[in-house]
Amino acid sequence: MRKTFNKLYPSLAAGLSFLIVAGCNSGEAKKEKETHAVAPPAAEVVLVQKQQLTASLQMPGELVAFQQVDIYAKVSSFVKKIHADVGTQVTQGQLLATMEAPEIGSQLSGAESKLKSFEAIYLASKANYERLLETSKTPGTISPNDLDLALARQKSDYAQLQAAKAAYHEVTANKDYLEIRAPFNGIITARNVNPGAYVGPSGKGSELPMFTLQEQKKLRLVIAVPEAYSSYLHDNSEVKFSVKAFPGQVFSAKVNRLAGALDTKLRSQRIEMDVLNPDKKLLPGMIADVNLPLNNKDSSLTAPKSAVLNATTGTFVIRVNGNKAEWVPVQKGNEVNGNVELFGKLNAGDTLIKAANEEIRDHSTVHIQLKN
Repeated sequence: MRKTFNKLYPSLAAGLSFLIVAGCNSGEAKKEKETHAVAPPAAEVVLVQKQQLTASLQMPGELVAFQQVDIYAKVSSFVKKIHADVGTQVTQGQLLATMEAPEIGSQLSGAESKLKSFEAIYLASKANYERLLETSKTPGTISPNDLDLALARQKSDYAQLQAAKAAYHEVTANKDYLEIRAPFNGIITARNVNPGAYVGPSGKGSELPMFTLQEQKKLRLVIAVPEAYSSYLHDNSEVKFSVKAFPGQVFSAKVNRLAGALDTKLRSQRIEMDVLNPDKKLLPGMIADVNLPLNNKDSSLTAPKSAVLNATTGTFVIRVNGNKAEWVPVQKGNEVNGNVELFGKLNAGDTLIKAANEEIRDHSTVHIQLKN
């Protein structure tokens, strides 16, 4: 048995040595594989720059008349004559229509009679008081009480005279309302009555206005700017626009009025621009394609759009600090030619991962890839 063991011993020793060497080699290979697996990834980087981006926004707008009014009759009456029609160019104060109302003539005659009656009564009481005043200068002729009563009578008659004058002027004013005149220069764009029609104030004889008058030599360009872009427009900002009626032609206007508040439904700000239209080429109601300049007054921090990571938890950029990755929350601003404005805890010159992705985790080790 000892002879058999002596014969097998060299073979067992050789096999054991082979297993030990193979195990060592396998451990070293595993370690080398693990070392290659945890090596930090190489990433191309860019620098945060401070610059002023220039861009524009296309959005629809509407041209409206600078002034527009629906003209109704002030008093209930009948149309006697029409002096203007649709398309008529009128000037301020020009006669548009004449009405008639027989009851107003009767009211005017009655008011005039009352006025003359109270004028006579007042003159009589005034003369009576003046006579008594002159007589009272002789002692013992007129009692002070009679003089006071005469003065009170004169003041009462004077007050009634003023009331009669007011009533007369009121009826006279109503008679003046029988003539419809243009309140400003413009064009009649609608006419809804004919001679003989019964008209009156809105809801009291006329559901539709007698005329619609618009000023067209000067128009308003109205746009609703979304909240995100409201900070880019200021007074006197120049705006370009075009209309379908004149393809290839560009018109200009300047911002004149900003609402200063957002519409509660659309979350947008109403902005108006004055458009000079002396040849009346542009018409109210036209839809304009407006080109809004989105220019910041000051420079801002920018980076390539690819450096911004839109994750499920928010918007981030990946900053490289040393050899560590830092996810920095940011807000995006204007985008121009592949660059985007960034607002957050960043500084000009910060190093960012150019192609941000979620595989580069926060606080992970990164290897910067340098360009040749």
